Amino acid sequence: MRSSKQRLAACLGLAMACSLPLNTLAHEMGLQLYSVRNQMEKDVPGTLSTVRDWGISYLEAGGNLHGYALPEFKALLDLNGFEVVSVDSSFEEIRDNPMQAVYKAHFYGAKLATIYWAPHGEKFTLDDAKKTVQVLNNGGAILATHGITLQYHPHGYEFDKWEDGTLLDYIIQNTTNATFEMDVFWIKQGAQDPLALLEKYPTKFTSMHLKDRAKGSPYTSDGSADRDTMVVLGQGDVGIEEVVKLGKEYGVKYFFIEDESDRVMEQVPKSIDYLKSINF
Repeated sequence: MRSSKQRLAACLGLAMACSLPLNTLAHEMGLQLYSVRNQMEKDVPGTLSTVRDWGISYLEAGGNLHGYALPEFKALLDLNGFEVVSVDSSFEEIRDNPMQAVYKAHFYGAKLATIYWAPHGEKFTLDDAKKTVQVLNNGGAILATHGITLQYHPHGYEFDKWEDGTLLDYIIQNTTNATFEMDVFWIKQGAQDPLALLEKYPTKFTSMHLKDRAKGSPYTSDGSADRDTMVVLGQGDVGIEEVVKLGKEYGVKYFFIEDESDRVMEQVPKSIDYLKSINF
């Protein structure tokens, strides 16, 4: 484990790498709006009102407008007092039309844009990892000139062996123009340790997805999982309290709750209560 001085140095390095003033290292709790996708398909205004009542102010959003025109959707978010701090993007968008991601981020007022999946065949290969790095570096450089930080969200298929580490190590070590969003569920689902990954790369992660994994769940290596294994924060095997604590020490700013289960409306309020109980 790193000393407190080493952790402070890592936080300072993160601020400098992202051109952020130190006061922006304060952490915030948010929601990945994908969590309530099914509810949004039925009632967008009502669902947003419920999320607001949960005490959520910060969102990761912008990928699905649920039939609304972009200005109308943004107006609903504004009406409920939401701030979109990260917009959903895609590998293809950043590869083929990164300015579209810039325009989207600027429209929402977001400073982050996130890729959640890198296309690949049955197995994610070194060639796939190299293509991912190229897209992250090329697209990230363009986004950075417009004040947007590009993030890559590993999904658990990047853990095949590379040299003395994994393909995710290759991606992280060779990406210079983007940062990373750690989804602690998918790291654990791929039989990896979120704490060890944070310790190994203390300046690389700018945000997190918080979701917990039912104890005893089988591991997978293809980015898939039974969504019902996603449980209330603090009830699973991810070690949420320790991950949040270390993430805060290393300067992770946004911790987005994401719950992909069918019990999202019951579980998210309990997850929020859990985070409050650990003095988030």
